[in-house]
Amino acid sequence: MRHQKKTIKLGRTAEHRKALLANQVCSLIEHQRIKTTLAKAKAVRPLAEKMVTLGKRGSIHARRTALATLRQKNAIKKLFDDIAPRSTERHGGYTRIVKLGQRKSDSAPMAFIEWVDAAPAIEEKAAEEKKAKRKAVKPGAKQKEPAPEPEEPASEEKEPTPPPAEEPKPKTRKWFGRKSAEPEK
Repeated sequence: MRHQKKTIKLGRTAEHRKALLANQVCSLIEHQRIKTTLAKAKAVRPLAEKMVTLGKRGSIHARRTALATLRQKNAIKKLFDDIAPRSTERHGGYTRIVKLGQRKSDSAPMAFIEWVDAAPAIEEKAAEEKKAKRKAVKPGAKQKEPAPEPEEPASEEKEPTPPPAEEPKPKTRKWFGRKSAEPEK
């Protein structure tokens, strides 16, 4: 029976699994959201939540404990300075897993894992980028087709091809009187 053995092994040795999970948590801290397989996301969630709990404590001991697990100073700094203070009123449940469906190559179930408190900041960033792209286009000139400038160099490089020459007639064998393309019987 597997009572109280909740470690998700992910088909890796203990050292490989610890390194993988630490790197995934550091990526989550750095990028606020990562796309991974559903099994890895479920394995990363408890470790990420423990790191936020350490970050909320804010002591030197908590910082050293987190550093011993994650092994990246810049991730620890961002965790303690940015992510943990956002979650001070929340008692657990700092991450969210959003299922995405199957990966095309091997049909592995994929998911996003992200911070619950960071969702509005990501959406605002995406909206600001869209607005910036819209402002870059001239307001009076709405074009459905792409600008003709990139197409012109491509058309200048291509020269008109001469009409194809007539295909040569298949050779006939004089000694058999058959075409070489015919299958033998």
